[in-house]
Amino acid sequence: MRVFTISILAVAICLSGCAGAPNFANVTGKEWKLIQVHVSGSPVNRTVIYDRNDLRRESIGNIYTLNFDAENINGVGAPNRYSAPYSIRENLGIEIKDIRSTMMASLIQPEKLQEHVYFLYLQNAYSWNIVNKNLEINSKTEDGNDVRLVFEL
Repeated sequence: MRVFTISILAVAICLSGCAGAPNFANVTGKEWKLIQVHVSGSPVNRTVIYDRNDLRRESIGNIYTLNFDAENINGVGAPNRYSAPYSIRENLGIEIKDIRSTMMASLIQPEKLQEHVYFLYLQNAYSWNIVNKNLEINSKTEDGNDVRLVFEL
C-alpha cells in the first residue's frame, strides 16, 4: 500500500508540473490581437499605454495582429502588413529577427502606440508565456524599460 501511495504521489507531482508548462504549438496557426501594452520604469510605472478597448470606441479596424507559423511571424500593424523570422529558445525564450513591412501611409494610427514602436517591441522580445488564455510577450523599450505585450484570440 505504501509503494502504491508513493507511486500515485510521484505521478501527480509529475502531471501537475508538466501541465503548467505552456506549449508553443498552442500559439501557432492562430491570429492573436494585441489588447494591451504595459510599460514599466520611469516616468511610466507599470502604465497601460495601449488598450484595444480604446480602438473599439474609436472604430479603428483590425490592427496589431500577430500570427506564428513554423518559422515566421506575420500580421497587420497600423496599417502595414509585416513579417519576420523567429526562433523559440529554452525556458519560454523567443527571438524575433528584423521585421519587414509594406510601406503604406497611415490615415489613422493609435496615438499611444505608433506602428514603428510596436515593431520595435516585437524585435526586442525575449520571452513569451500563456497567462489566462492570453499570449504575453515580454520585451524592452529603447531605453531598456520592461514591456509586456498582451494578445488574445
